[in-house]
Amino acid sequence: MNYGPKDARELIAFYLEAGADAVIGEEPVDRMADDAKPSPARLGPDGKPLRAGAFAKAARTDPASDRGRQSASPLSRPGESATALISPDTAIMAAREAAKNATSLDELRVLLERFEGCTLRGTATQLVFADGNPEARIMFVGEAPGYEEDITGRPFVGRSGKLLDRMMEAIGLDRTRAYIANVVPWRPPGNRTPTPQEAAICLPFIRRQIELADPDILVCLGQPATQTLLTTKEGITRTRGRWFKYDTGTRQIRALPTFHPAFLLRSPLQKRFAWRDFLAIKKALVS
Repeated sequence: MNYGPKDARELIAFYLEAGADAVIGEEPVDRMADDAKPSPARLGPDGKPLRAGAFAKAARTDPASDRGRQSASPLSRPGESATALISPDTAIMAAREAAKNATSLDELRVLLERFEGCTLRGTATQLVFADGNPEARIMFVGEAPGYEEDITGRPFVGRSGKLLDRMMEAIGLDRTRAYIANVVPWRPPGNRTPTPQEAAICLPFIRRQIELADPDILVCLGQPATQTLLTTKEGITRTRGRWFKYDTGTRQIRALPTFHPAFLLRSPLQKRFAWRDFLAIKKALVS
């Protein structure tokens, strides 16, 4: 069978949807083959293969390893990365300390770019901080970036983002009149849902981001964002359309949960409920 460029593009799209978006080797390996070649032996300074355990000893005495230790984060032990050693509780405390020191959104972004307490930072392409107008009266907060967002560095630019744009347009909004962010600013591998641990580590930053933006209305897009920001265990079908009070630290603002645009793409019949929520948002903005 002959395969053409179209087949290749479709295969690549399949891999991207499955979360396989990174190359981990220069040559493909058939791990099902019976005659798979063993890994090349590690060689010592004398050119002879190292025995098991000897490689670790050699690594400890390698000058290159010393350079790595010298450049490691102060939050890590010698020879180890910060994210591999920081406990969740320590990472959360570090996030709180860093977030409260930010006096502007620009400072907060810089702090997030340097923060090493969340392992997602090491697997994502880049930080996805925010988009839109930080001085807008309304702020939308979703769950986490997807593939398109990870590539562009802007939240909600893929299919769900285009739907959000149309939903905002229907009530007279666009990205010049709204501020958009996510609870977790790094894309989880394979577009999976962030773990509670990852959300807890990132929570101080998004809370500080909301406080600095200081919107009049906060819209939580989807269940993870709603449960994280509004500290509720109820599902989105029970919370959507209900107004909550969100404490920014300086004042209380109105918060409204609604369905995430990605969910609406999978369940178009639920759009009628989201439309009711956006009509409520429109009414709140003119009141």
